[in-house]
Amino acid sequence: MSPSHHDTPLERWFHRRGWIRITIGTPYLWLIFFFLLPFIIVLAMSFATRTPTAPPFSFGGENPVLNFAHYQRLFSDDLYIRAYLTSVANAAFATFLCLLIGYPMALGLTRVSRSWRNVLLMLVILPFWTSFLLRVYAWMGLMGSNSWFNKLLTSIYNGIVPADWALRYIPMMNTNFAVILVTVYSYLPFMILPLYANLEKLDFSLNEAAMDLGSRPFRVFRDVTLPLSVPGIIAGSMLVFIPASGELIIPSLVGSSSRPMIGRVIADEFTSARSWPMASAVAIALLVLLVVPLMIYTYYDAKSYEKQREEA
Repeated sequence: MSPSHHDTPLERWFHRRGWIRITIGTPYLWLIFFFLLPFIIVLAMSFATRTPTAPPFSFGGENPVLNFAHYQRLFSDDLYIRAYLTSVANAAFATFLCLLIGYPMALGLTRVSRSWRNVLLMLVILPFWTSFLLRVYAWMGLMGSNSWFNKLLTSIYNGIVPADWALRYIPMMNTNFAVILVTVYSYLPFMILPLYANLEKLDFSLNEAAMDLGSRPFRVFRDVTLPLSVPGIIAGSMLVFIPASGELIIPSLVGSSSRPMIGRVIADEFTSARSWPMASAVAIALLVLLVVPLMIYTYYDAKSYEKQREEA
């Protein structure tokens, strides 16, 4: 609706700039209320002192205004160091496996007919139609010592190894293997979909040109397809690695209590230990551990893009 000369100045201003500012400002308001403010609250809480009151922390008075003891404890307590290392190692290995499995699947999706592509994409996102918790419980049943899945793997294993090494069942539950397996299953679509979106946009005439010049299929993939799909690889890897690092449900249900991941440590600090400041400090350290490398990569990627534009 265009402004009219009968409109008031306020109405004319709204017609000119109001909708533009609302459209631009809405994402900023969302980030402020649902990211920035919670982050500030958690950051402030990490410098508080644990108390037996409700809420179980306080600032000032008999306690220091800024208490750095929780951050000092992060670097002195083996529990947190091991939890961080376990989380990063499990998330990195799960991300690598997701890439190893997801890349051929995404590449295959781009090579099938349009009708089959829609069906296969629906199958990729089909697990999202089921509760995440139910899917984890289903894997708990599969990895149990009396499950058909465990008996099948045990029979295959016993058929390969010498009789002296035979097992009654393969211990899978409450291990890092179980955590990585369920993480790969749960986050595999987050790897496939960004890769598919990137690979679908590639110009396959480049592959045909390379093959016409005598390149073999593997070399065409290595020199043409793989370098052009790097943005999709990075996007999918971040979508898998970042949430997998702070995962709570999977390690709590199928992981080992002796080697907890950092998400479980944070939950235990909030609930069992009722040490909200310590839990906040652990969460802030995890955020820094994940966000700082991402910011560094974004910075150098932007500089590289600007350099390429200047050279062009």
